[in-house]
Amino acid sequence: MNHFTSKKSKKAIFLPIIASILVIIGFTTFSSCNKTEACKLTANYTKDENAAQKAAMIAFCVTNNITYTEDPSGILYQIIKPGSSTKVNLCQTLSITYTGKFLNGNQFQTGTFDSSLANLISGWQIVVPYIGKGGQIKILLPSSLAYGTQGNGSIPPNTPLYFDIVLN
Repeated sequence: MNHFTSKKSKKAIFLPIIASILVIIGFTTFSSCNKTEACKLTANYTKDENAAQKAAMIAFCVTNNITYTEDPSGILYQIIKPGSSTKVNLCQTLSITYTGKFLNGNQFQTGTFDSSLANLISGWQIVVPYIGKGGQIKILLPSSLAYGTQGNGSIPPNTPLYFDIVLN
C-alpha cells in the first residue's frame, strides 16, 4: 500500500503544477489574441464634407507641386517614399519625424517623437499606415481630422493642416 500511496502523493504534487502551467498558457494565448484583434482596428472618423477647406487644401497642393490622392475620409496625400513593405498599425509605437504647416505656408511645428499611432490625431491614424518604416508621406488634413473645433495650442479651431511625415 505504501507504493500505491506514494504514487498518489506524486500525482497530488504534479496536478496543481500542471494546472497552473495550463492556466498561464491559456491566459497568454488569450491576451495575445486580444492584442492582435485590437491592432486590426482602423481609425474611427466621419468623412469631412467642408467644401471651403477642401478647396484651400487643393490650392495648397497646386501651389506646392503636391500630386495628391484623395482618401475616402477627405484627406489629400502624396506618398513620397513607400518605405518597407510591412505597414504600421494603430498598436505600434512609431518613431516619427514631421513638419506641420498652416495652409498659408507658415510652419507651426517640427520635430521627432515616439508614440503609438492610436494616440495621434485621426488624420494620421488614417493615412500613416499607407507607408512603412523609412517611408515619407505628405498629407493635408481637414480640420475635423486634425484638431477640430477645439484647436490645439497655436493651432486655431477649424484649421486644415499640412504635414510632411517620415517614419524612422
